[in-house]
Amino acid sequence: MNLVTTEWLEKNLNNVKIFDASWHMPSSKRKAKKEYEENHIKSAIFWDVDEHSDKNSPYPHMMSNSDYWTKMLWSFGIENNDHIVVYDYSDIYSSCRLWFALKYFGHKKVSVLDGGMKKWLKENRPTSKRIEKNSVKFNILNKYKAYENTELIKNKKQIDDNIKNFSFQTVDARSRDRFLGKVNEPRPELKKGCILGSKNIPFKDCIDPITNTFKKKEELNKIFTKNKVDTSKPIVFTCGSGMTACVLGLAYSLISDKNAVIYDGSWSEYGKK
Repeated sequence: MNLVTTEWLEKNLNNVKIFDASWHMPSSKRKAKKEYEENHIKSAIFWDVDEHSDKNSPYPHMMSNSDYWTKMLWSFGIENNDHIVVYDYSDIYSSCRLWFALKYFGHKKVSVLDGGMKKWLKENRPTSKRIEKNSVKFNILNKYKAYENTELIKNKKQIDDNIKNFSFQTVDARSRDRFLGKVNEPRPELKKGCILGSKNIPFKDCIDPITNTFKKKEELNKIFTKNKVDTSKPIVFTCGSGMTACVLGLAYSLISDKNAVIYDGSWSEYGKK
């Protein structure tokens, strides 16, 4: 169950663990943590993608390791059998990133709230200002265990090799103008353009602009077909920094029931001047 509805979540608030994974582009001037402190879904834990990414990497939002992930989730009181629901108050993308990260580190039951906080608020569903204290259970038997599904992430060498042998399709989630190199990248240290041979599905094409929910499976299939992406063959998703690629990854999972594969460094690494 990769997606849950707002109706489902309201009925199951006491049966799941909830993460607010909101993240905003610096240019938006919005502060995700401040917004969370002012209003969030009851019992939600704030999860900061910048805080919990690999700080030793020169590239943004790179995946941390399993040791860090184990300690981090245990500190939040998470157990391996918990059903985790992730939402955000942005354009879905940061919740999809946490969804993918949880899958990468082996968590079985994880869902994204379809429509996110935007839909939740629009429907006047209950919110809270109370910051829940982490319910860590100091019992070694309950300690969270993470393992890395390393096949779900590709590195630059694998992307380079693929340009020669074409063993998988590379699909870019950035806007069409960025993909085609018609506009400058928001990060000044990056050149314009895309990975040679890659295809483009702007991530926003997968989201209904009115409801902020994922489009239906039939519509998603048409979008992939229209952009000449064959869902029956291996696909690796990429974007600017590994965030919006996960939106396409979730859309692909909805279509195929398969795990998404991401190029974690994305254009932040590949497009370095």
